[in-house]
Amino acid sequence: MHIAIAGNIGSGKTTLTRMLAHRYGWTPRYEPVDNNPYLADFYADMERWAFNTQIYFLNKRFREVVEISRSDETIIQDRTIFEDARIFAPNLHDQGKLSDRDFDNYTDLFDLMISLVKLPDLMIYIRSSIPTLVEQIQKRGRDFEQSIRIDYLEGLSRRYEEWIATYEGPLIIVDGDNIKFGNNEADFRKVTDMIDAKLYGLFPI
Repeated sequence: MHIAIAGNIGSGKTTLTRMLAHRYGWTPRYEPVDNNPYLADFYADMERWAFNTQIYFLNKRFREVVEISRSDETIIQDRTIFEDARIFAPNLHDQGKLSDRDFDNYTDLFDLMISLVKLPDLMIYIRSSIPTLVEQIQKRGRDFEQSIRIDYLEGLSRRYEEWIATYEGPLIIVDGDNIKFGNNEADFRKVTDMIDAKLYGLFPI
């Protein structure tokens, strides 16, 4: 089974992935952020490094999807291939950071890849406002994220809402502003109750 977590930068995807993996005994697959050799350069000069960064993520994410499809384990994935293609690449293109030529090339490659895989068995989307995202980005203190612009986050948020409104697979939406699953046991239980209801058709006793 394939469980996926989606959400903007700083929404708490990694935290929720770790907690759910522990709670259910699922195998976690984390987003390859720290190993991306382009990311620091990208945040310093998006127009120069946007295509390289997106291709790196697309390659890693597609490899993960293929591996997940071949696994007998239940795997929970931190960020999805759909977000790369439906959120980050179009946002960069809209902002003029990704040329028409590069965007068309990237989109053609994604369309081919996605024709070979199926939707996750459950998508969990963490919906968070910009102030919440900024607070959590500052709190975790990754140096390369401190230069992220507010308008960049806002563009991503708009794209997320457009994408999730048309998403056709099994879906749960978590209110990241009000459900503080990372440090509140009762709030985490709210998330697991939604998951149990969606996957198993019942709430735990």
